[in-house]
Amino acid sequence: MEYAEYRAQDGVGLAELVRRGELAASEPLEAALARSAQVNDRINAVVRRTEEWARRTAAEPGSGALAGVPFLLKDLQQELAGQPSGGGNRALARVPAAETAEVVRRWLEAGLVVFGRTNTPEFGAKPVTEPETCGPSRNPWDPERTPGGSSGGAAAAVAAGVVPLAAASDGGGSIRIPAACCGVFGLKPGRGLVPAGPMRAENFHGAAVDGVVSRTVRDSAVALDSVVGGHGTSPYAPAVPERSFAVESTREPGRLRVGFTGQSALGRPHPDATAALSDAARLLESLGHRVEPVESPVDLEALAVDFLRAWSVKLAASVDETKRLTGATDRDFEQDSRLLAAAGRAVGAAEYSALLDRWHDYTRRLAEFHRHHDLLLTPALAGPPVRIGQLDTPAPLRLAGELALRLGARGLLRSTGAVDRVARENLRHVPYTQLANITGRPAMSVPLYWNRQGLPLGVQFVGPVAGEGMLFRLAAQLERAHPWARHEPPL
Repeated sequence: MEYAEYRAQDGVGLAELVRRGELAASEPLEAALARSAQVNDRINAVVRRTEEWARRTAAEPGSGALAGVPFLLKDLQQELAGQPSGGGNRALARVPAAETAEVVRRWLEAGLVVFGRTNTPEFGAKPVTEPETCGPSRNPWDPERTPGGSSGGAAAAVAAGVVPLAAASDGGGSIRIPAACCGVFGLKPGRGLVPAGPMRAENFHGAAVDGVVSRTVRDSAVALDSVVGGHGTSPYAPAVPERSFAVESTREPGRLRVGFTGQSALGRPHPDATAALSDAARLLESLGHRVEPVESPVDLEALAVDFLRAWSVKLAASVDETKRLTGATDRDFEQDSRLLAAAGRAVGAAEYSALLDRWHDYTRRLAEFHRHHDLLLTPALAGPPVRIGQLDTPAPLRLAGELALRLGARGLLRSTGAVDRVARENLRHVPYTQLANITGRPAMSVPLYWNRQGLPLGVQFVGPVAGEGMLFRLAAQLERAHPWARHEPPL
């Protein structure tokens, strides 16, 4: 199977060709492996390989909706028994998973053929994918720039044509940010729709969820159909829609009420982000939707603070759990992870409880917004994908941070401001996505804009509770009006 033939098909198309016998079950996998061999040295998207395991799987692809389609897991959780899931950390990279995550089991049952795992920042904690243990992933549109994070390897692999869709996850924008950076489609499902078990009840209080990035809307819809629904270890049973998302993506969205804003508490968006937002608003109007500018429904400064503090507590727990599982020492973690974890340990129990209570305040305000508007439209990024290394912690702050860590002095950590400054600088480039995680609402990044330098900048739509069907209907309409899969990076 030649690359041009492989690239011309999405996952659903490949599965149909295999099902009809027009392709041998092994052909898509071999095409994916050949493409990976051709481009991975330049983008560093795939960091672990299971090629022989994949060849055995492809020999008997089954009858699932995506049977025979090459696939990559993210190297963060998404465990497959007997294989490490490194999470960008050198200690975890040595530990095989004891059991398979339910979402992975369902992807395999759908017939997806897993031949490797994609790069991610340590513990998925950054909006760029530059872990010390695996090196940076690079954007296929410009290898000097990031593919985003934390599912940066996944989005780079899809954009570069290695696979038509790849596993991703999203706890603060980690599906939508890399999708926006790489010119592919990414939808974050709402809280609880996709199971997190059996190892955990839910991730990050339900704010983090598994999904995919893909070139086409229908691939994301079919992939989500294959994994939705509760599990025996789930904290509650989600309301699964009556119609499949694959069917929803074939229906018209109707006339939607869309409010748009580019507001950010962390600085003005780049003109390219503003242009992407304006272009999307005009396209929506041309399709008959009612579009109007709005104020942000929430206090963006407070939301940024509450997200960063909760994230630091989560990272502290991840570091401590990794030490317990592996016997790792502080030397097995990146300095930024140790600093953010130290900041998390400085958050008191009462403060953390109050912080989580405020998450509901944001949910109430967003729900009030959705009483008057079907969707919230924002940029997905505050500007073009940043350059590799641009978000590295400056040397003076690294020195101050190292001194603070050695002294174990919380006061010194606070006085240097190292943690807050680094965290805010990271978030300044991606300030729009965390609202959907905190509120548990579905949201998607749609690749509708490329700037004059040929770099993609997606736009984000945030839906109401159980709004995935509406998002898929609109995404398919936008895809027909502006078929982004025709764009191919110059690799």
